[in-house]
Amino acid sequence: METRYATDPEGIKRLTTEELRKQFLVETIFQAGEVTLTYTHHDRMIFGGAMPTEKDLTIKLDKELGVNYFLERRELGIINIGGDGFVILDGEEYEINHRDGLYVGKGTKDILFRSKDLNKPAKFYLNSTPAHHQYPTVKLDINKITPLELGSPETLNERKIYQYIHPNNCESCQLQMGYTMLSQGSAWNTMPAHTHERRMEVYLYFDMDKETRAFHFMGQPEETRHLILSNEQAVISPSWSIHTGVATSNYTFIWGMCGENITYDDMDHIEMSRLK
Repeated sequence: METRYATDPEGIKRLTTEELRKQFLVETIFQAGEVTLTYTHHDRMIFGGAMPTEKDLTIKLDKELGVNYFLERRELGIINIGGDGFVILDGEEYEINHRDGLYVGKGTKDILFRSKDLNKPAKFYLNSTPAHHQYPTVKLDINKITPLELGSPETLNERKIYQYIHPNNCESCQLQMGYTMLSQGSAWNTMPAHTHERRMEVYLYFDMDKETRAFHFMGQPEETRHLILSNEQAVISPSWSIHTGVATSNYTFIWGMCGENITYDDMDHIEMSRLK
């Protein structure tokens, strides 16, 4: 598990492109036969991927967490963006097919990831945050989630937002998780941009062709920076930073949030005239 330390807005103003990428971008989320995790000190979010092939995978405890098992004091969100698979929690099997999700409550000890077809391995994307209460584990079936439909072709941001770990579907301590799918011909995931000082976020960009690139904008409104991402790469978005993106073709991204509340629309919109 790689560790990324927290940053302040002043600290990024003089970073080179490579330094900025090293601080905020995670280039490899999925590796065949492995669990790959990143620990960010921004609200202590842990995120990454599990891609089981020949054998089941589990989350190995890192001594830096100072607990006896991974979810002793944490909750976990999972969305499968690969082939169909299974997640086994303390011996109970959950079938998590393509685009299905799972909320795993605090206190779950044994977590196993398994692919249904080794030729089409599952890709379980993981978000985990500290938790103070044990809420029930809930399977989140993509076919039972009614998306929010926002944007328009005129503003190049027609999109559907699927809220997985959200008060509409299940209880959680502070974790929220879902994904946004842009329609063909749309490119902006949101604009005007916004911040939410009360929560940080991690984005995973995917469903992108080999040559497609996403331009993720971050930083304070008056002094923005950008990161260029390819398929299945993730970016850390601190609470003080704007987060908006555009790509060379339509794409999908998973958002995971944690912080002071679980109010999805608690955000501070930024006027276009402020952006520089």
